[in-house]
Amino acid sequence: MKKGKVLFIDTAHDELALRLEEQGFQCDYFYDFKREDYLKIIGDYIGIIVRSKIKIDRYFLNECTHLKFIGRVGAGMENIDVKAASEKGVVCINAPEGNRDAVGEQAIGMLLALFNNLLKADAEVRNGIWIREGNRGYEIGGKTIGILGYGNTGMATAKKLSGFDANILAYDKYKSNFSDDYVTESSMDDLFERCDIVSLHVPLTEETKFMVNEEFLNRFRKDIYLINTSRGKVLETKALVKKIGQGKVLGACLDVLEYEGLSFEDVELPSEFEGLIRQERVVLSPHIAGWTHESNFKMAATIARKVEELSL
Repeated sequence: MKKGKVLFIDTAHDELALRLEEQGFQCDYFYDFKREDYLKIIGDYIGIIVRSKIKIDRYFLNECTHLKFIGRVGAGMENIDVKAASEKGVVCINAPEGNRDAVGEQAIGMLLALFNNLLKADAEVRNGIWIREGNRGYEIGGKTIGILGYGNTGMATAKKLSGFDANILAYDKYKSNFSDDYVTESSMDDLFERCDIVSLHVPLTEETKFMVNEEFLNRFRKDIYLINTSRGKVLETKALVKKIGQGKVLGACLDVLEYEGLSFEDVELPSEFEGLIRQERVVLSPHIAGWTHESNFKMAATIARKVEELSL
């Protein structure tokens, strides 16, 4: 028996559509549509599958006369007005379990590249330059690492770091009593006092927007290394560049930048970006931490499972 139609606004692994069809849904794909095109047809759909192509706000939701669920193939929900959806009885689901391992591995991979000068050394060797002493690296072991935000990616990162013999602390404003085999629950003051490395794993909200600014960075007693695999606008780039220049931040691993648009493929780089890329102690990637072949499948399977659990 057909349960209704599901609109795919963004691409996803084929496994998602396959499993939804097995559950009795009809899946439609209009990847080249613009927001106004979706508004014309959305009243026919019981479900939406989206990544980051458009913003599903209150105005959009008012046109969703039959909608029962929105599936975000990813972790963050900042492009969906979850409160407005809830008021209309629409269930919002995401898949942080699907890409947490990918994010954790990327965070550590970027840190290892930074600590061991791998990008610089690789470029030198390719040009026949053989510098050993100038590329002497640092070890993670013995360092104190602060995990800021202990949700899915924070936990995955801590677990993967556990084999490096580091001291791992975690702070989460909205959780308590979560010390485990991988981290010691700590206060933010503890992180400011003790950390050598800080890894950001918080969602983008009004509370966390540009949370990591000059004042925030100044509060660390030690000079620190910074990792951001969460959202670009959690970190103020201008402040980071300034603090790298002053030596307060010894290096940074950034998978995300504040310049990203709603769709993470849309990036407008201002002139201040030049100040960032001139920093030798910065490792950059284009928002790919959760973007592995394995996570693509796992996120699709997670959304399909959660839709099935809705028992529509």
